[in-house]
Amino acid sequence: SFFDTYSEFQELKLTPRLSKEYPELAGQEPDSTVFTCIQNEDIKLHDHRPGLIVSSTSWTEDEDFSILLSALHNYEMKVQERSLPDLICIITGKGEQKQFYLNKIQNMNFQHVKFLTPWLTAEDYPLVLASADLGVSLHTSSSGLDLPMKVVDMFGCGLPVAAISFPAIGELVKDGENGEIFSNSDELSEIIQDWFHNFPSDTNPKHQRYRSELESFRNSDWTQNWNAKALPVFKKLKGIPSGGEFPVFLFFLALLCVFAAYLPTCA
Repeated sequence: SFFDTYSEFQELKLTPRLSKEYPELAGQEPDSTVFTCIQNEDIKLHDHRPGLIVSSTSWTEDEDFSILLSALHNYEMKVQERSLPDLICIITGKGEQKQFYLNKIQNMNFQHVKFLTPWLTAEDYPLVLASADLGVSLHTSSSGLDLPMKVVDMFGCGLPVAAISFPAIGELVKDGENGEIFSNSDELSEIIQDWFHNFPSDTNPKHQRYRSELESFRNSDWTQNWNAKALPVFKKLKGIPSGGEFPVFLFFLALLCVFAAYLPTCA
């Protein structure tokens, strides 16, 4: 699987390579970055490195990135007061509203937050997730039922997530256990400030606790989740065939859903 935890060596080798394409990541010394330096021919993390936040998007109206921008603007106002580090915010993806938000970022004149909006390769995307300190999801569901795959990707790489609230998100992000849930920019800003307070010298106890919970998540496979979550629900339904006929029933149920999706709707 692409989405997995990676060794520190693999993660540390990533940023020097990306810094050649994105000068914002480059350090002052040769082969160094804002995160890493060379000591005795080994790559080491800087003691005073910035925090790394990651998100991904298709840059559509389904995700309101002004929430993240406002949260980070509030973060800037508290940098000195709360001993907060500078941040690098990587937002990967393509979409029609990307330039709109890039213009907005430029007009907000951030001093302590730098934004990168790359299109990452399939190999580099999970490495960036595994290297990050915090993931952010702004996905909201019009139905309230579908879950953001970007959070599954982040969890698969062992990355805790701050996710915007909507009815189904609690099935994936357990607030205070493997991540945090917010409803507005002020709540997101407080999460980010708390996460990076005295970073990286003082490690927030939440960091390791959340990552330990995510390790349990990663060790639970599809079959285990089906047997624990979905199967009991189907067994309670009347008239559902069991045994060998059950997969056939699911096939026709899925076929019916696909057919219904193409039916005309009223204007």
